[in-house]
Amino acid sequence: MAVSPARKSAFEILLSVERGRAHSDDLLRGKAVSELSAQDRHLTTALVLGVLRWQIWLDHQVHELLARPNAKLDAEIRIVLRLGAFQLLQMGRIPAHAAIDESVELAKQAGHRFASRMVNAVLRKLAGAPRLPESDPEGAYPEWMVERWRSFYGIAATRAICTYGQSEPAPTIRLADANVEEELSLAEILIEPARMLSQARVVTAGDVTATAAFRARRVCFQDEGSQLAAEIAGRGDAILDVCAAPGGKTLILAHRNLKAKIVACEASPQRLARLRERLAPLGDRVECRLRDAAEMDDVDAYDLVLADVPCSGTGTLGRNPEVRHRLKAENLRRQAERQVAILRAAVHATRPGGRVVYSTCSLEPEENEEVVAKVLNEEPSAGVVPMQGRIEEMKEEGILVADGLERLATSITPEGALRLLPGMLGTDGFFVALLKKA
Repeated sequence: MAVSPARKSAFEILLSVERGRAHSDDLLRGKAVSELSAQDRHLTTALVLGVLRWQIWLDHQVHELLARPNAKLDAEIRIVLRLGAFQLLQMGRIPAHAAIDESVELAKQAGHRFASRMVNAVLRKLAGAPRLPESDPEGAYPEWMVERWRSFYGIAATRAICTYGQSEPAPTIRLADANVEEELSLAEILIEPARMLSQARVVTAGDVTATAAFRARRVCFQDEGSQLAAEIAGRGDAILDVCAAPGGKTLILAHRNLKAKIVACEASPQRLARLRERLAPLGDRVECRLRDAAEMDDVDAYDLVLADVPCSGTGTLGRNPEVRHRLKAENLRRQAERQVAILRAAVHATRPGGRVVYSTCSLEPEENEEVVAKVLNEEPSAGVVPMQGRIEEMKEEGILVADGLERLATSITPEGALRLLPGMLGTDGFFVALLKKA
């Protein structure tokens, strides 16, 4: 029996992720998937991201049906069972016989002919259950993670965070200019206004990547929260983006500061190469440097510095679902040490009177408020600029939509920073603090 290209591809990607060899996002954009038909690409993506989102819950459902519930299964069999169970329990449009038969065949092709009988038995029990188990969004996350969010944000907000992370986020794009919207309309791309930013749109139908505007880089995919971090940065003549790749925020800085000289840094040679390619249309307005942001030694050189630092990514678990399976609570403190070093270097590089934007896509205080507080305690020359004033300026500048100010005002923290919780305003989770050097 043949296995469909989509299921075969999903199995191989999930196995690579399980073994820690690669990230799902990179593999889903890779050559092997791009060569599939459009229908198979969509199914592959749905299977991979769906299994990763529901993996903890799926494992629980499957292990309850094993003869030995605590049995340790081979990686290939774990992936096969998750794929089959996901199709049966979460994808109602897929016939049960297709999900079961192809899962059994995947097990055989992976060299587990004996275990394939167990796969067949378990999946048939799931398919024949009189009442399918109810899927609990909070049950799809590690308990330690859910408990932290409850203690920080409350039960209702945690439920909303988990629910948002279990569905595919709506594609959000940024328009280079007003004419792009008409071009997309002519190309039968359906879009609607985003919640806060005047140049952001949510795609409701159509393939943006097939348009001339996308090929010409006049429209790009970028979460509205990510766009917002760069918009908050504002104006400057000498600008430093200390962790610039993949370059979306750098492009916004360049668009808002047409006469500025921008230095964009990246520590990875591979990411730097892709960054240079993306920023090439800006010419000599942007200089790309191979540089570790935590080891910068610039002093008083820039009037605007953006420090969008590497983080745990817990605000983006809808887009990057495997993060929840790799992250451990103890990782947060180690990550924070590097973030403090980067923000400290960013403050040193800022001229007196200049501004620093510190941002993450994390929900964790260790990576957000605590990092800012530690650096401010060490650097008395820097202080927080209340976010309320900056978003009022953004409304006057036409950056925000009519009611964007009111929406964002509900997300300002007691310390004067901005915290977007996933789903609250239709964005991923972000934290943004604006600092000024005296």
